Amino acid sequence: MDRLHRLQHTLHSDIPLTKAIGLRVETSDPHSLTLFAPLGPNRNHKDTAFAGSINAVVTLAGWSLIWCTLDQEQLAGKIVIQDSTIQYLRPITTDFRAYCRAATSEDMKRFLSQLRRKRRARLELHVEIWEKEILAVRFGGRYVVELTQ
Repeated sequence: MDRLHRLQHTLHSDIPLTKAIGLRVETSDPHSLTLFAPLGPNRNHKDTAFAGSINAVVTLAGWSLIWCTLDQEQLAGKIVIQDSTIQYLRPITTDFRAYCRAATSEDMKRFLSQLRRKRRARLELHVEIWEKEILAVRFGGRYVVELTQ
């Protein structure tokens, strides 16, 4: 099973909410990750995306990028969000995608080095959701990873 399928399976088995909201891993490479969420199960009373669902999806995009990094490095760890900020810049009226870009290569090297040395490290990531080429959501989150192996 390839990395994307393993991640999809992990999300649905370890974080049941992801199945309920229809979350799907769309793309992943060393520099970014994209999650897809359908509007239907994430809709609010105004027929736009529910802010709680949006927050879950962007938080999970960062979590998923770290999961892929750990998998690539053959490391196992617990990933949690420590703190975050989110800006809802415009309503989302369609299915949506959360795009997470990796930290700079320097930050990533520092993160992995500290993780291997101290078995615990923090990493800040940024996620965006665009609708019709207009930025709809901007998110920044600090994640903590603790090695388990």
